[in-house]
Amino acid sequence: MNTKQLLPSAALLLGLALAPAAEAQYFRSSNYWKTHRNEIAVGLGISNFLGELGGRNQIGSPFVWDLEFSQTKPAFSLGYRYYLAQRISIRANGTYGVLAGNDNLTEELFRNNRNLSFKSTIIEGQICLEWHPFQEVPGHLYDLRGVKGMAPSRTGLYFFLGVGGFHFNPKTQFDGAWVELKPLHTEGQGLANGPEEYELTQFCVPMGLGVRRALNKTMTLGLELQYTKTFTDYIDDVSGEYYDKEALKENFGLLSAYLSDPSLGVVPGQTHTGQQRGYKDHNDAYLFLKVQLHYKLFKFRAKNKQYRTRIRRQKVVF
Repeated sequence: MNTKQLLPSAALLLGLALAPAAEAQYFRSSNYWKTHRNEIAVGLGISNFLGELGGRNQIGSPFVWDLEFSQTKPAFSLGYRYYLAQRISIRANGTYGVLAGNDNLTEELFRNNRNLSFKSTIIEGQICLEWHPFQEVPGHLYDLRGVKGMAPSRTGLYFFLGVGGFHFNPKTQFDGAWVELKPLHTEGQGLANGPEEYELTQFCVPMGLGVRRALNKTMTLGLELQYTKTFTDYIDDVSGEYYDKEALKENFGLLSAYLSDPSLGVVPGQTHTGQQRGYKDHNDAYLFLKVQLHYKLFKFRAKNKQYRTRIRRQKVVF
């Protein structure tokens, strides 16, 4: 065989040898993520409130610097994730939690004397865009002869930002029973020179990050921290100034007047009409910290029947 005949034959043999590896690499790097682009997630964790009531033994501070750990309450979530691209996903998530705050937990003089407290269930729905800079990747994805699997990586990291809505209903304990605060208009909402009445359903902006650890081919365990920015300062029913208690009593009853100002009387003049009751320049916020179990919904597709068969019986080694 001369040189002119040898070169085409060698090129053909080389192409045949490299074809399986090339197609396997294509499945690994380009198409594999499409087989599990759908996920469901169940989360169980804790919630905490960031607002006027309670907090550290100092004047109230925004963001997480005033977090009261003793008021941590349970939270539960259920979500669905869809990967738009290999590292970009969109998710819909619903969370049920409890928020609470109590002035008697802080030694800061003015807040302790104010003596207000609240508790509220919170139901949140959200749609978020997620970015996964690091993803958990299994090794030995396919049962293909002569092709070595990729080195596995069990840990992933993601960030998210979205929009949502939530429902709340602040209550306080009086005489052994939980009393709804909104109907009592404790800051004169809706009255002359008083603030507008607030709605119990509001918009929010959830944001945060999460880490994931692969347990097997289909299940991942993760930890997620979410900070939620809101556009209301009334999750705890406290925002502005003390209203005239006689007017509250006349319009909404004796209970409204009392719960607007159950102060201890330690600081003279602190709760007179027009004095500061809350801090209306900063809206309330809340946190969720959840342990989540993610389940991948695998869907196998391949044009080549040979590869489709082998993908279905793939061996995954972690």
